[in-house]
Amino acid sequence: MIIKNKEITVIDIFAGPGGLSEGFSNFSNFTGSKISFNIKLSIEKNATAAKTLKLRSFYRKFDQSKVPECYYDFIRGDEDAFDKIKMLPQWEEAEEHVWNGALGDIPDIELHSRIARSISGNKDWVLLGGPPCQAYSLVGRARMSGLGHTVRSEGLAEDELLKLKSDKQSEFLQDHRHTLYKEYLRIVAIHQPAVFVMENVKGILSSKFPDGIDDTGKPISKKAFDVIRNDLQNPCEAFKNDNSYKELKLQHNSKESEYELYSFVKNSDRDLLNHISDRDFVIRSEEYGVPQKRHRVIILGVRKDIKTKPSILKKRDRVTVKDIIGSMPKLRSGLSKKEDTSENWLKTRRDALPLPLLDSIISHRYKNEVADILEQTSTILDRGYPFIANIAPISDNTLELKKWIEDPRLKGIIQHETRAHMNSDLGRYLFVSIVGKAKKTSPSLDDWPDKLLPSHKNVLDGNGKRSKKQSFKDRFKVQLYTEPASTITSHISKDGHYFIHPDPSQTRSLTMREAARLQTFPDNYYFCGNRTERYHQVGNAVPPFLALQLAKVISDLFKRISI
Repeated sequence: MIIKNKEITVIDIFAGPGGLSEGFSNFSNFTGSKISFNIKLSIEKNATAAKTLKLRSFYRKFDQSKVPECYYDFIRGDEDAFDKIKMLPQWEEAEEHVWNGALGDIPDIELHSRIARSISGNKDWVLLGGPPCQAYSLVGRARMSGLGHTVRSEGLAEDELLKLKSDKQSEFLQDHRHTLYKEYLRIVAIHQPAVFVMENVKGILSSKFPDGIDDTGKPISKKAFDVIRNDLQNPCEAFKNDNSYKELKLQHNSKESEYELYSFVKNSDRDLLNHISDRDFVIRSEEYGVPQKRHRVIILGVRKDIKTKPSILKKRDRVTVKDIIGSMPKLRSGLSKKEDTSENWLKTRRDALPLPLLDSIISHRYKNEVADILEQTSTILDRGYPFIANIAPISDNTLELKKWIEDPRLKGIIQHETRAHMNSDLGRYLFVSIVGKAKKTSPSLDDWPDKLLPSHKNVLDGNGKRSKKQSFKDRFKVQLYTEPASTITSHISKDGHYFIHPDPSQTRSLTMREAARLQTFPDNYYFCGNRTERYHQVGNAVPPFLALQLAKVISDLFKRISI
């Protein structure tokens, strides 16, 4: 195949706020490659994330040096500037390229007609996306299929518990989110991209699909990833008994293509492909320059008529939390239970963590540092603003990522504002950040003084004593300056307990912009919605800097393929 046009069409489904799209769409500008990727359609069911996608799609219509000033005015906090954005023809294009709709709910004819219009008869295009992961994540499965503390404590008979558990598991196995990947698969089967990239959580490797009922009435399941691998290799076969697929196939003159599945991180000869283990599809982001220990399953599918094997990702130096957020403006947290003043914040923090609690835990040097923190009577720290005129440079230790994230035209930091915390949590946050700094590890609840333990049923028993069946022992987790961050998840939208800032003097959880930087979103990437919605989008995304590297693998493939 000779590529006459260097531009490769991309469709991104289950797009979230656009982490995958960002890496692909900016690939040519960032690397200087003659191969570019044009995101012709992004489909996302969440209305707020779709607004984020539209605004970013507008930004991508320009060379970075020619992005209109009204964009920067808007993301710095001037809401009136949005009226100027909407008057530009590029905004109308952005609205055309983003579809706020839920796969599975959109009528088949409407969905596939719009995809066909977007790819315009071009058979050599790229499909991106990851079906929703709640049904595959380990925590999500535990919540959806478990009995819960209340049920377990009601004293039900053993047979009642077994029946309840069986019913719960059956309900979980029938959850429609297990089979949303079929919506992805149907697009592959009907429109047959040259290449697809499918992303999901590691829990998909151990998840189950329903497979009938046994003689006793209990649900039978089978390994989900076995089914998914099989289906992705031969998507048309998966729909052989599906009448709606047959109609769509006729409508779009679809052939019956098969696919080879590749790992982005392990080389494989074509004749040994079936020997790739499930775990070979796991990408450990921290090995590829992402400042986060995010481990995700990412599958590369290549249409079988393409007789070229893709390359793999090249490992990069490790990037730490300090490299990325160490220079960001220092902020204090807020108070949720009393008047939020600096004086009240200092007093609440001092009362929440009596210094003697630390005697047996940290060295004298760090105890003196803590004493200095607790004895403060005034502070210059505030809670941040929608825009702060502070450049906050990325460390020169990681020049490529620095170039990727920073934008001199922005002249500051956007969306860097703190949350309010409960009084007692200030003591807990200060404690774990102190121990994290002193011992270079985040303490589990086993290491906590009794006085600081949260009054939670998973921590304390009915008598207020440590529970012998403690779960989630790292429910309060400090990020360490000297390491990549732990996985930024959508849970960050609910509370900051897993994402405590490493600087004890700030005593808070990560801001949305800090989380976005750790996810490698550029500083000029604006997230729409309220604070909870913004955090949720950041936690759900694929790191754009990782997506940039996936794009390079696919670009190199397009340079070499022949049909």
